[in-house]
Amino acid sequence: MSLQRFEQINQNIREAFLAKKRANPEQFEKRLKFSWSNWGFGLEDFETSCARLEKAGIRYIELHGNHYGPDLGYDAKKISKIMADHGISVGGVCGMFSADNDLSSNRHIKRQAAIDYIKREAAFTAEVGGKYMLVCPAAVGRPGKYDDSEIDRSIDSLSRVADVFVQNGIRAAVEPIRAAETSIVHTFAEAKDYISRLDHPGVQHINGDVYHMLVGESHIAQALWDAGSMLTNLHMADTNRCALGDGSLDLDTIIMALYLIGYNLDDSCFVTPEPLGPGGDPYPAQNAKTDPAILDKLVFDSVNYFREREEFVLSL
Repeated sequence: MSLQRFEQINQNIREAFLAKKRANPEQFEKRLKFSWSNWGFGLEDFETSCARLEKAGIRYIELHGNHYGPDLGYDAKKISKIMADHGISVGGVCGMFSADNDLSSNRHIKRQAAIDYIKREAAFTAEVGGKYMLVCPAAVGRPGKYDDSEIDRSIDSLSRVADVFVQNGIRAAVEPIRAAETSIVHTFAEAKDYISRLDHPGVQHINGDVYHMLVGESHIAQALWDAGSMLTNLHMADTNRCALGDGSLDLDTIIMALYLIGYNLDDSCFVTPEPLGPGGDPYPAQNAKTDPAILDKLVFDSVNYFREREEFVLSL
């Protein structure tokens, strides 16, 4: 019986992974950097969140990009001390782009808000030692398009502020998001085209999200392999957007693809769960209070399952 198409791709990735592992075993000694995106913790006290991650053995955090105005957001010095107390470093910052700060908006005041937001957040990312800042080309939670010029406005907006990524020594990571949540840039191919059209040294990387990739890509692991060094962060959740291991995600093949591209060897590359649950607009979670026991289970289930599968894959 012949293999299904996705099974054939899986086999190709597995064979390439095993061949590289045999040829260069030293490149597989360092494990993938496992982080956690904390904005899904909502209004929880930051120290409580850090204590949870420390207990789970997670040493990196993706911070909520909550500097929505000059008087809002984390105080870099205060949270740096909290993180240091718990042995946690910053992977990057999750830029949050809604209709209020939309790079592609048809209202200039909203584009300016996005530009100002990026300036604040990029400086903060550098101050806390983050490696990347996530950028969404259009508002998340607004799937209906304004018009056919959104891409052009988004590129124009981001080009006006792209120098700040170079100045602050961080990567801008463009995130493709499923069509149910945003109006443009839904796939890795579209993200690559966006980056190419922008043509700026500060905007050269991609933030993947396997939940969005389930509908945007024909094969998740192949898309990651093809992205190569452009990939700098990968948001993780299972097929139901819950904890890893709770759905039917082919995590083993994804792990193989990450090791194939040397993702474990780049200190600016992270695997970052962001299990937000199903729905068209996950942003309300940032303003919610969730039972800590639920958050504990999300974190511990995800990290334990991921490390279990990683060790299995590396034992092949």
